Amino acid sequence: MINANKKRLRRTMMFLNAQKPGLIKDPYIYKPDSIMLDLEDAVAENQKDAARFSLYHALKEINYRGCERVVRINGLDTPYWEEDIHCAVAGGCDAIRIPKTESALDVQRVETVVEECEKKYGIPEGHTLIMAAIESARGVMKALDICEASERLFGIALSGGDYTKDLQTHITGTGLELMGARQNMIIAARAAGVQCFDTVYTNLDDMEGFRHDVETIHLMGFDGKSIINPRQINIVHEIFTPTQKDIIFAEKVVKEIDEKKALGIGVFTVDGKMIDIAFYDGAKRTIELAKASGVYKGDL
Repeated sequence: MINANKKRLRRTMMFLNAQKPGLIKDPYIYKPDSIMLDLEDAVAENQKDAARFSLYHALKEINYRGCERVVRINGLDTPYWEEDIHCAVAGGCDAIRIPKTESALDVQRVETVVEECEKKYGIPEGHTLIMAAIESARGVMKALDICEASERLFGIALSGGDYTKDLQTHITGTGLELMGARQNMIIAARAAGVQCFDTVYTNLDDMEGFRHDVETIHLMGFDGKSIINPRQINIVHEIFTPTQKDIIFAEKVVKEIDEKKALGIGVFTVDGKMIDIAFYDGAKRTIELAKASGVYKGDL
């Protein structure tokens, strides 16, 4: 049985080097929705064992105050990934992030090891979720298969650096080179009913550019963004949290549709806008997001 956290709020997922005690001891103070404890790119080849030791004790001993703990394992083409999963699951992590995912089989290989580890270490069945990072042209083309590969999979995430290398281009800051992947991934995620997360924005000196980037992916329908610095959290949360204007309108839509449906009325206006039943799910989602973000004061 998969746990109820599959649909939880994940506006920000902050990367942290799992080997650095100073980084992983109290990141919850910045209030990201999730932290990404990284065993892959952030850790040198000869430091993988030390990183796993640090990770296990952090997971067992630190109270992260409700912040989701995701572990990015090493790639399935390395000799490290299975031991990474053993360490992460034994420590009680909330989810495993698979790098360089290119097929449903990649997800299923990880799922098999996760299931074995839950049994071995006494973790409740279904506790450990999975997310897949898509970092190549092949991964983008297989996005729907990946999204539907496992009940444990809660979402997919774009990794723009490796993806643009595979496209034989580079990150420009305009988002143009990422647009095809972003669109394909969000469509696949919505078709499969899972979440979708955007790539990191690495220029910490360009906060205006970062804000524009976040506004773009919010309009595209993403659920959140991977980040690399606490300075980026407030901007993402601001953009991904419904405004009071949005909330009030959503409340009106839900209440009006509930009332009009009982009267057999299918089309009507709210604040001068034509509304029908097709608006209902979106309005409900706005209210649920507002609740999850802690800004809802209504009675729905």
